[in-house]
Amino acid sequence: MRVLVAGNVAGKFGIIFYKDITVGSSPQMLKGRIRLFQESLHLDLEDKDMKDIPGVAEWRSVFKETGTDPSRYRPSVEALYRRVKKGQFLDPFNSAVDLNNFFSMKYEIPFGIYDVDKITGDVRISVGGETTSYEGLNGREIKLTNMLHTSDESGPFGSPFVDSRRTAISEESTSALHVVYFKPSMESGECEEMLAAISEMFLQVHGGTSEYWVLD
Repeated sequence: MRVLVAGNVAGKFGIIFYKDITVGSSPQMLKGRIRLFQESLHLDLEDKDMKDIPGVAEWRSVFKETGTDPSRYRPSVEALYRRVKKGQFLDPFNSAVDLNNFFSMKYEIPFGIYDVDKITGDVRISVGGETTSYEGLNGREIKLTNMLHTSDESGPFGSPFVDSRRTAISEESTSALHVVYFKPSMESGECEEMLAAISEMFLQVHGGTSEYWVLD
């Protein structure tokens, strides 16, 4: 499987492939760490506007640049922050999804994690056309017109807005694709260091092996 970026798409993206992983309920220590992080974040966000968070501000700008209204379609990281700001902390789901959400909140950027066995052929990062859509994890049809997204030979499956049901990771998953939507302002070296840290923590929880790189 290759991951390609369309010629009209600017920015940096992180790609991590995990193999031979075991997904299950998050260990109690991880659940506790994520809960404490959300409680701390809740206090930090009390007197902050979303535009004061650098990662959220940069990704709202990316949405605007591609033609997506960020007030109507919020970057996934902003949606997470808004929930935490209201005190609506995330319930544990499974170890992969829990870590994915934790990384997004920690690094202030959108993330997506997908079951590799549900992906067909090469992956492409591009901007959607008038008819591009999929069924989201929220059960709604997600229209991807002018929105950055990932797709495979079967169609679109992920975005920095909300992901699809088709490629959702589960406790049956043994391999995964992690897509990291870096802040446009980040340097390549900083991106590499982040991928190394993400990969190491993910493997500590799930076992297996990984390979990663920055698409620029």
